[in-house]
Amino acid sequence: MRAIIAGGTGFIGQSLITELQENGWDIVVLSRSPGKVASIFGSGVIGMRWDNGDWPDLLGPETVIVNLAGENIAAGRWTRARKERILNSRIKAGERIVEVVRRSGVAPAALIQASAVGYYGPRGTELIDETADSGDGFLAEVTRRWEASTLALEEMGVRRVIIRTGVVLGNGGALERMLPPFRFFLGGPLGSGLQGVSWIHMADEVGAIRFLMENEETSGAYNLTAPTPVRFRKFARILGQTLNRPHWLKVPAFVLRLLFGDMADEALLSGQLVLPARLLRAGYGFRFPNLEEALADLLV
Repeated sequence: MRAIIAGGTGFIGQSLITELQENGWDIVVLSRSPGKVASIFGSGVIGMRWDNGDWPDLLGPETVIVNLAGENIAAGRWTRARKERILNSRIKAGERIVEVVRRSGVAPAALIQASAVGYYGPRGTELIDETADSGDGFLAEVTRRWEASTLALEEMGVRRVIIRTGVVLGNGGALERMLPPFRFFLGGPLGSGLQGVSWIHMADEVGAIRFLMENEETSGAYNLTAPTPVRFRKFARILGQTLNRPHWLKVPAFVLRLLFGDMADEALLSGQLVLPARLLRAGYGFRFPNLEEALADLLV
């Protein structure tokens, strides 16, 4: 089987490519800079340009497209211009994939469409699964439109899977940004610490994506989160214990709002407790279902 991956040089994309290569997949990465693809992955991964590459010729029943493309939402303060870039980077990538498939007249076996648990908006104490409606706020709007950007492929008969990913714990990403305060004995919850953290170990993130790529009976939305979401207060406690560091020093909400603006309220001070109900029913077995095991694997 062959995977054509948009966003393959990102945090999740790089780990996904390793997972797929270890399981016999051929990989093509869509990029504005194929040279960057070669420098990251070497000769075992083919980089092709979005606009003038030969990747449309590779479509067919042996090919799955994985659309992870989109600007990092946590890379800086959400100015109006940055919000537009976050949204447009996602919508344009999806629309371009649809356009190429339609023009080629050849459908892939499936499309894996990235999304995020921000789709559900802030949810407080409520445990939610894929049956929950979309919520309010910028992130909910972005994820709705991100998911909708490739909806037309379903009308062409393509199996489409939407992956609503939580906080991915791996070597980099959100965990890397959390570690310095804890290592300098300054770690603790953000704001009240009551916000939900729907997390997933990188091994399960990419394992679940491969599972959905290979399982022809799956379609629709799947939450990619561990089955044991926690409140941030508990997350901070387990992280501190794993590092043998204190975990009681709170970061006040007003400080986060001064530093990050709107991003603080939507991405740091609120959250969701999301369950992977459909993924479990489909038969996926988590390698790291508990936070203690996940953090120990990554940090100890």
